[in-house]
Amino acid sequence: MIFKKILFLVFTILMVSCSSKRPVVRTVSKPNTNRTSTKKQPVKEVVKPKTETSVAQSKETNTSEELVATSKVSTTSDDVKVYIDRFKEVAKHNMKEHGVPASITLAQGVLESGAGKGRLCTIANNHFGIKCHTGWTGESVSHDDDAAQECFRKYQDPSESYRDHSLFLTSRSRYNGLFNLDKGDYKSWARGLKAAGYATDPKYPDKLIGIIERYQLYEYDNEVLNRDYHFQPEIIKENNEFYHVVEKGDTLYSLSRKYDLTVEELKRMNNMSDNSLSIDQKIKIK
Repeated sequence: MIFKKILFLVFTILMVSCSSKRPVVRTVSKPNTNRTSTKKQPVKEVVKPKTETSVAQSKETNTSEELVATSKVSTTSDDVKVYIDRFKEVAKHNMKEHGVPASITLAQGVLESGAGKGRLCTIANNHFGIKCHTGWTGESVSHDDDAAQECFRKYQDPSESYRDHSLFLTSRSRYNGLFNLDKGDYKSWARGLKAAGYATDPKYPDKLIGIIERYQLYEYDNEVLNRDYHFQPEIIKENNEFYHVVEKGDTLYSLSRKYDLTVEELKRMNNMSDNSLSIDQKIKIK
């Protein structure tokens, strides 16, 4: 009996000793991967890269350009075409009524309004950047131009701005010389506007001429004057290369607009160190 008690006591001691040496294992519950998380994961937008072909087609059909006058606006050739189509009839009507070439009116509208995107155009229907000047009794808006917060005319409708543009030119003596010019001579009109002080930008005439020839705005003058004028740049071909023959009034900027090149490209193609041109000089264009 005593032996059994001793044996039980030894067995108990051994069991306690073994259990004290056993490592402790902590159980951590695994997250339920099937449960929907309440935290929103960021969604990545996949943008397919444009192919070289699509980019080339885009540049060919809808080139971008920057128009700078009373507003600095980036626009596209399609935007310009939409603008011209919208206001061509108004420009032709004003040419018949007041004698300002439709091509000049449209080119100025495109440039001054940023093809309808400029601030003065969108908030005041002012397509030509005409300031209030003495005697203006209509509505006005303030806009930073040559000076801060200058007064510009505001119109209820764009057609009022087009009409006021014609009246502005016909009612001021400094523009009288323009109306002695051939109404189909848009180049002389563009240069005459600059000479009379319409704009301070020295490239203003070239910009207008570039817009007129690029978008063939002289066609609207043709309709009013019942004539058949078509712009024919002076181009000659030599050894499979094409050259423009410089005429009076040509500048590298105006040539760049005619032939869809940059001024730097023209200078590089012709090994030119400056922007000077001379009459009858041959400028390589392709």
